[in-house]
Amino acid sequence: MNEQQLFYGDNLKILRDYIASESVDLIYLDPPFNSNRSYNVLFKEESGQESESQLTAFEDTWHWDMTAESTYHELITGTIPEVSTMIGALREFIGTNQMMAYLVMMTARLLELHRVLKSTGSLYLHCDPTASHYLKIALDTIFGVENFRNEFVWKRSSAHSDTKQGAKQAGRIHDVIFFYTKSQTWTWNPIYTEYDDNYVQQNYRYIDPINGRKFRVDNLTAAKPGGDTSYEWRVKRKMSGITGWEADVTQEYTTPKDGWEYKGIPPYKKRFWAYSQENMREFARQDRLYYSESGMPNYKRYLDEMPGVPLQDLWTDISPISAQAAERLGYPTQKPVALLERIVQASSHEGDCVLDPFCGCGTTIHAAQKLNRHWIGIDITHLAIALQKYRLKDAFNLVEGSDYHVIGEPESLSSAKQLAQDDRYQFQWWALSLIQAQPVGGEAGSKKGKKGKDRGIDGMITFLDDARAKPKRLIVQVKSGKVKSGDIRDLVGTIERENAPIGVFITLESPSKDMKKEAASAGFYHSPNWNKDYPRIQILTVEELLAGATVQMPPTANTYKKAQRERQQQGEQQQLL
Repeated sequence: MNEQQLFYGDNLKILRDYIASESVDLIYLDPPFNSNRSYNVLFKEESGQESESQLTAFEDTWHWDMTAESTYHELITGTIPEVSTMIGALREFIGTNQMMAYLVMMTARLLELHRVLKSTGSLYLHCDPTASHYLKIALDTIFGVENFRNEFVWKRSSAHSDTKQGAKQAGRIHDVIFFYTKSQTWTWNPIYTEYDDNYVQQNYRYIDPINGRKFRVDNLTAAKPGGDTSYEWRVKRKMSGITGWEADVTQEYTTPKDGWEYKGIPPYKKRFWAYSQENMREFARQDRLYYSESGMPNYKRYLDEMPGVPLQDLWTDISPISAQAAERLGYPTQKPVALLERIVQASSHEGDCVLDPFCGCGTTIHAAQKLNRHWIGIDITHLAIALQKYRLKDAFNLVEGSDYHVIGEPESLSSAKQLAQDDRYQFQWWALSLIQAQPVGGEAGSKKGKKGKDRGIDGMITFLDDARAKPKRLIVQVKSGKVKSGDIRDLVGTIERENAPIGVFITLESPSKDMKKEAASAGFYHSPNWNKDYPRIQILTVEELLAGATVQMPPTANTYKKAQRERQQQGEQQQLL
């Protein structure tokens, strides 16, 4: 695997059709499940409330239907006996409901993920307590109990105060991340976290008067002999009538000099030391010796030289993404880049391949790119793929086609027509992504074909044309079927009702002369900021968009929040703090 890849489609099919066995070094997945609510709401108002412009990227109600029944039958008859027994027992215990449908679909995918993972590879499964206990049973069965490494607990939010709202339980503020390996030999790079403030205060109590660095002291004596460690070492000495202690290790004395006082232990008594005499002299030359009140030498261990605390399984040091965070892209289930950096850094090397089969807004891809890994991302919605393309461009200036490839999206008019025939809503969201328009209404993961009340609006682009005025919205309509001049008149009525300056009509079919005439008769919008006229109604065909056509509008438009520009790591990071 030598190139970066994004796949649109069902990850089960993508894994089976495109990903070779034992080709991936690290897998991270955060599969959606939280009963009775939509999981990946991509857009919310500034207040945090869901609005008519929200769009659900993945419907989080896995129903027991013919697909679930067929997959269950496949697991019972076509897999290893342990998986067949496990999934059969779960169905008998749980029944045929949403949870069982979810577990059946996840088990099929975990089997494929196990197949594509290298023998030295690792898998991290991120979930909440809703289904974590069932998922661990599936993981134990597929990966083996002996290959379970950790259950990481990540504090994903601050304390909840729901008591006044009638909550009769403790606040739920953590997620679970299961860590499994494929074998007993796996990649692991030690990770260190910062010391706790109390630990620093208690242990690093000394400050070097020369350089101002905090340090602790370590005993230099040894209980047993070993090598060149039995020798005389002069302790700290104090001259009569002079304040302060000093150590002179450039000379050796056989008897005390007149005028010197010795405190504590005899200065020349032979003893066992933890280091050789040569090392002790080097410590002294480097000013790494600290003498206690008794005169005994100790080793200075500076705080800024210590790597930190070896990684533990309770993660409270990585904060969730707040509403004001610079990296927040408006995706409520977005995970912090630092969280994925930790996982990628711990369980892979530069040049390794990282896979996320539920890649959403692309945080795993972001972390992998930043840390110089190859990556594969899979998602079932064109909207998620579009968000990742914007993110890769903004953060790393990556260009589709040269820096990475997208597989599964239409690249020609014929493939666009096929997408429209297969799923007209996915076609709509893909078409909107061609002009970076934000979708309005609907459920991108729904197989029921439901569509929200869009009031004639499929998408919009928000822009500022006057710093003193409110944001303006360009209205977009998408048509995958037959079109007529009445559609343009309807769009004119929509932009007038919404007080929108510009309307864009995206069509799969070629527009008629009457449609073009209706669009021309709508006139122009004059931009006060740019002193330029733009057609109020613009018709763009999919074929034109694929050829590079764009919307004519003020250049200040910025529908999606841009990811911050990243600087990729230069060389392998040894420690991730």
